[in-house]
Parts: sequence; C-alpha cells; structure tokens
Amino acid sequence: MFIRVIKRPNTEKRSVQIVKSIRTGKKVRQKIIQVVGYAFDDDTIERLKDVAEHIKAKLLYAEQPTIFPVEKMAEMAIQARKNKEKDKELPVNLKTLREQERVIVGIHEAYGRVYHLLDFETVLTKRNLAARKILYHITMARLANPVSKRASVAMLNQDFGIQLNVNNVYRMMDKIDDKAIDKIQKKAQETTNTLLKNKVNVIFYDCTTLYFESFSPDELKQNGYSKDGKFNQPQVLLALLVTEEGLPIGYEVFPGGTFEGNTLAPVLDKLKKQHQLDRVVFIADSALLSKKNRAFLEKNEYQYILGERLKSLPDRLKKQVIQHENYTKTTKEDETHTVAEFEFGNNRLITSYSKKRAKKEQHDRETAVEKLKKRLEKSSNPKSLLSNYGYKKYVSLSDDTHLFIDQQKMEEDSRWDGLGGVITNVKDVAATEIIKQYRGLWQIESCFRIQKHNLKVRPIFHWTPHRVRAHIAMCYMAFTCQRYLSYRLKLQNHSLSVEEIRNALMHIEFSILKSTTTGACYGIPSKITTNARKIYKTLRLDYDSNPFLIT
Repeated sequence: MFIRVIKRPNTEKRSVQIVKSIRTGKKVRQKIIQVVGYAFDDDTIERLKDVAEHIKAKLLYAEQPTIFPVEKMAEMAIQARKNKEKDKELPVNLKTLREQERVIVGIHEAYGRVYHLLDFETVLTKRNLAARKILYHITMARLANPVSKRASVAMLNQDFGIQLNVNNVYRMMDKIDDKAIDKIQKKAQETTNTLLKNKVNVIFYDCTTLYFESFSPDELKQNGYSKDGKFNQPQVLLALLVTEEGLPIGYEVFPGGTFEGNTLAPVLDKLKKQHQLDRVVFIADSALLSKKNRAFLEKNEYQYILGERLKSLPDRLKKQVIQHENYTKTTKEDETHTVAEFEFGNNRLITSYSKKRAKKEQHDRETAVEKLKKRLEKSSNPKSLLSNYGYKKYVSLSDDTHLFIDQQKMEEDSRWDGLGGVITNVKDVAATEIIKQYRGLWQIESCFRIQKHNLKVRPIFHWTPHRVRAHIAMCYMAFTCQRYLSYRLKLQNHSLSVEEIRNALMHIEFSILKSTTTGACYGIPSKITTNARKIYKTLRLDYDSNPFLIT
C-alpha cells in the first residue's frame, strides 16, 4: 500500500490517493483504496500526503471499525444501506408502509469515522468491550448535543435509536483511569504529529477555569480566581496546549485554587517526558510572565514568546515604548501596523502598534467613562465607585470629598492605546514574525470557546475527583474529533465552523418504514445538504439517497 499524486489532464488540479498493488496471475495492477483529496498548490498537496500517511497506517494496522452493531433495527438500517445492491427494485405498496422509527446517522457516520482514525476505540482495554461501546456513543452524543449523561442517554435512544443504561455510563466513566487518560492524550498527540509530519514548531499554552453546580469543595474542586466570574463556586483549572493549526497536543487538570502561573513547569515537564520535542517555541499570554517561569524555560533551553505587561516595564523602557518615532511599518504597504524592538536584559522586547486597536480602546474607554458619569450623578453612595479596578480607576476624590473623572489619568492611559508587546529569547526570527506568531494565540482562545460553548464542558455536574477527570477526558476526545475534522475540511478549502458541521450532520437521517402486509422494512435516507456532502466527500464516505430494503 502506498501514496501517489495524480495530475488531472488539462488542469493543474492533482489528487492524493492511497493505492494498493494487486497481483492477478503474472500481471500487477494498482487499485485505488481511497482518494484523500484534491488540491492545486504544493503546500496543500504535502498536507494531504501527511493525512494520507495517517489513514494508511490505520488501514494497515488498525482493525476495521464496527460503527453500529446489528442487534437493533436502527443499526441494521445503516448496515443495510452500506451493503445494499445498487439499483435493485423495491416492489412495495406505499399504502401499506408505516414509519417505525426516524434516526440521525450523520454524527455516527462522519465523527465515527474520525473516532476510528484517531484510534480512540482502544482507549479502554479489550476486556471492557461493552464500556468501549458506551464511551463511543457518549462521545458521539456530546458532539451532537452536549448535555448531562442522563440526558445524553435519553437523546441517544430518542434520536439515534441507541439504547444505553445511565448506570452503565457511570460505570464506564469509572474505568477511565489515569492510564486511559494518558492514552487519550497520546492518541491525540500522535495524530497531530502525523498530520503535521512531526513538524510541530509552535505550541500555544493557556489556562481556563471550569466551575461546578456545587458549593462543596474538595482536594480538586476549590475556590479561586474564576475566569467565568463564579467566585463563590468551586472550580478546576484546565491547562491546554495546541499547535498553530489548533490541533491538540495535551492538557492537564489542576485544583481550582492553583495560581495560573504555577502550571507551566509541571505541564512542560510531563510533555517532555512523554514526547520527543525538538525545537519548539512556546507561546503564552502575560499571565504566565514571571521571573520563575522564564528561569524555568531558559534552564530547560525552551524557546518562548510571552505577552509583556508594558505598563509594568522600567521607566526607561516605558518612555521608549510610547514614542511612535521608534516604530517602523511591518510592510511598505501597511500603514496601520508598526513594530519596534528593544533590548531587555538578555531577551528581546518587541512591541507593536495598531491603529485599529487604538481606535477600539479609545472608544471602549470613552463609552465606559460616560457610563461612570451617569452612575456618579445617580449614585446615593458615590464613594462606592472608588476603585483601581477597570475603568473605575479614573474616578478621583477632591479635597472637599467630591468625586470627579480625572482627565489627566485618562490622557496618560490614552498614550498606550493600540500598543502591545512580547518578550522572547528567540534570536533568529524577525520581529514582525514574532508578533505574527504571538497573535496566533487566538487559536487556543477559539479552542476554549469550543470546549465551553459547543461542547459545554462546564458547568460540571459530577462530584468525585475521578468522575470529574473522566468527564473532562471525554470532552477532550470530542474536542479532538472536532479539530481533526475541521483541519481535514480546511485542507480541502471548506471552512466550516464547528456548529455548521454539527448542524449538517444532525440533518442526515433515515426513516425506517415497515409494510403492514409483508412485514418487510425499508430505509428512506434524507436529502443531504451541501455542507454535509463536503464532509462526506472529505472523509471519503459514500452517501446514497435511494431507498433500500433492510434485511
């Protein structure tokens, strides 16, 4: 089995194929096993070849997936569609047909294929075959509609024709131990390495908090600084690492009271032990900028780009940073972005200015100050507005105990509008490229949005630390499936959001009809949408809308 690139005649379009040589007698012919995708440029072709290598490995060494068992009618319908004879006539009196069931199959067919390619079915041991099946279906349920485990069981039964017992779901979660969680992360990281041909040059790192519908802390659930504003509820701290393409590298769960700046060293130590890392640049925001973290990174010879708090710089540097004559255009054509570079000890301080960002920050400040003025006029206790937090820092107290908006403070702050900066020990990369890489942090912010909103990883309804970790592990499995499929689609120039993918797959259904006279059952596939067709084509899945007999 090998990979080849075929150029289409009379066009620059090329296809990446997985091909197998088959001998018949003395002749050897080549059979196309799978067409991975099409592209016009060399870069996309190389990425498709990386994907093909990953698929080829699964075809060679992994067992074929059993997407649906055949013990139930809905599952039999899917098997029947895959195995039906083409164009076979179905003589039936329509008046005798009655709908028995309507099931959604798109989630299991598309994300089920991704689940297999990621080799997630081997996370639990072969002795736990029933638990493997439950883990698979619960992961599909979270991709379809993230709700509680009990609600997921009800949804699988009602919409997917799959019957599970909620107590068995909880027992399955108890089997997701530290060994299984390590295996989940290893499978995700191996897939990322394969897709990127072991060229992971940049890793983005960030933390977020996940709160509970509970007020009882323990060794894992603790009160702490909440990024969700739930300061009175216990939480855990989730640290996440992804590539510049948004593909997952790993994660770690810390007790909720852990200071974010103390998470970097243990996460990187674990990553270094588990995976061979060559030259990798770690990128994180200013929350991780501390002398302790920088010393750790430099001691372990890591390269890094960390967000810098410009207003905390020494006065000598602050004066230079706000002087616009120190800045140069990023390109000759770009009038809105400029960059400056300064020496900061043994490191480089690189700052940038954006006119667009400056306008936004000015507008936000003016809007907030107008609201403050109205609150000062109406407040029965104006002194309650005295604070250094947010825009309240512009409120000052005069000698006669009168509160007013301090214009001088506002003017001083306005000098920083549009400015941002990073500190780095990377010596051989241009300043403009450093800033560009740092701006890629939106990838990890996007990942957190997906986990919190699309997958609803929080609030968490489980109480025991083991179940909490198992819940986060299953959410990470669903997240990895989403990022893998999004990456494959992007390679084919199909930029679909997570919600667009979910919506397209949720509308791929079968109606199962039964004849009242013969007892025969028939499947009627739904019409497939344009987005769903793109997904199926990318994953090399067939979709036939012809009715078929269920045997």
